[in-house]
Amino acid sequence: MTTHAYNIYEAKTHLSRLVNEVEAGEEVVISRNGRPVAKLVPVEPERKPRVGGFLKGKIWIADDFDEFTEQDERDWYGE
Repeated sequence: MTTHAYNIYEAKTHLSRLVNEVEAGEEVVISRNGRPVAKLVPVEPERKPRVGGFLKGKIWIADDFDEFTEQDERDWYGE
């Protein structure tokens, strides 16, 4: 990630361009009188915790799911 620095006047004048840079993953530092005062960074999307079991009762796995028969072997590897 690259950081670019701009003074306040440049930031006001080119805000759309700075936002595009941030959307591309860059950080933008805004300075006043040569002193950094603010940083524009990408917003991290909120992540909801995963909830297990939401498909319970909606799917099933056959009892012979992991059996590899002689016919399966011929189908996969040929005779």
